[in-house]
Amino acid sequence: MQEFWLYFEIGLRHVLDINAYDHVLFLIGLTVPYSFNEWKKLFLLVSLFTIGHTLSLLLSIFNIVYIRENLIEFVIPITILIVALYNLFTAGKNSKTESISLIAIVTLFFGIIHGLGFSNYFKTILPGGATEKLLPLSEFALGIEAAQIIVVFVVLILSYIVQTIFRFSKRDWTLVMSAFIIGVVVPMIVQSPIWNR
Repeated sequence: MQEFWLYFEIGLRHVLDINAYDHVLFLIGLTVPYSFNEWKKLFLLVSLFTIGHTLSLLLSIFNIVYIRENLIEFVIPITILIVALYNLFTAGKNSKTESISLIAIVTLFFGIIHGLGFSNYFKTILPGGATEKLLPLSEFALGIEAAQIIVVFVVLILSYIVQTIFRFSKRDWTLVMSAFIIGVVVPMIVQSPIWNR
């Protein structure tokens, strides 16, 4: 049971680490267009992200996939930028509530990208045997999922407060938060080590 909490906590900290806020930025971008009454869609998206994240870790720890770390560190803020730009162009449109199939596929793919960004570190903390790696990976995935639900819940509460007390429309809230995210990730892209080749 102690080992479960160890990997579960690593998953929690991976998302909630204030110094590695890219994951939180992605979740904010994913969440701001939605409200509490759309929690099922959000839960599906968050779970798809976790599945993608876990799948890429699985492929990486068994040395099936390897992608250079500086490339992944460059692509992660690009994924966040894409989500924020998508929100800017679709804010207030009905397509948000009609279908999430495109968003679901993109979220799964982005989960794979984000998981690859963590794979090198995760490999160093795992036990040696192949069967010994699966349980810690599952425990870590549960920690990721729990942390993501916490972030989504906080963003939904903040959205509710801003839209009811401060009378922001959902569209304006989405635009402001998406612009904020773009303002944070563009410098991350510009300062990426990939440009120093």
